[in-house]
Amino acid sequence: MHIEHISGETVGEVRIVSDMHERKATMAQEAGAFIALLGERYETMEELLEMITWAQLGIHKKTVGLLNVDGYYNNLLAFFDTGVEEGFIKQGACNIVVSAPSARELMEKMELYTPSHKYIASHQSWKVEPLGDYPLLNENKPQ
Repeated sequence: MHIEHISGETVGEVRIVSDMHERKATMAQEAGAFIALLGERYETMEELLEMITWAQLGIHKKTVGLLNVDGYYNNLLAFFDTGVEEGFIKQGACNIVVSAPSARELMEKMELYTPSHKYIASHQSWKVEPLGDYPLLNENKPQ
């Protein structure tokens, strides 16, 4: 299914998934980067923080961006800074998140992004294993 913008131009694709775990796994596999827009739901924040965590762990090396329109994410960014000041977040991990007040500036910063933080574990050390009888992504799905 494709989403059409008011202009009628196709701007994306809608994927129906069974739960949040599958949603995040699909995004992580297929996205070239992650951008958090202004969100009114906790899921936006949860997904954002998980992608930041996965970057820190070395699960992915993709850019994580915040579209910080009108300072919407200022308190979150200040929270990260406080975490560094208090020793709960390593200084280099702050570089995982790229933020800007406009889409154009955010895209420019994201294109220049190079991971500079130290990973807790190498990307190769992460393996996907089944959790009980829970099906893995793309397993047992009709073609």
